[in-house]
Amino acid sequence: MLMDSPETTPTDPIQKALGNRIRELRKAKGWAQEMFAHQCGMHRGHMGQIERGESNLTLSTLLVIAEKLGTTVSDLFEQIA
Repeated sequence: MLMDSPETTPTDPIQKALGNRIRELRKAKGWAQEMFAHQCGMHRGHMGQIERGESNLTLSTLLVIAEKLGTTVSDLFEQIA
């Protein structure tokens, strides 16, 4: 894992790519991050960590995000892993 500085969380390339994919799909729907986080039952700050690839998602969180985006978990990983 790479670490930019002691203040930042290490990010994994797959986590970062997944976060970017989630952000891309959310923005394509025209949804604000805060509103989407609320729909998923989480704090906006946590959603920000997910979209920046700073949070290692649990399967249950990933399933909720995919459902709210109207897609599948496999689609979220398309062209990532």
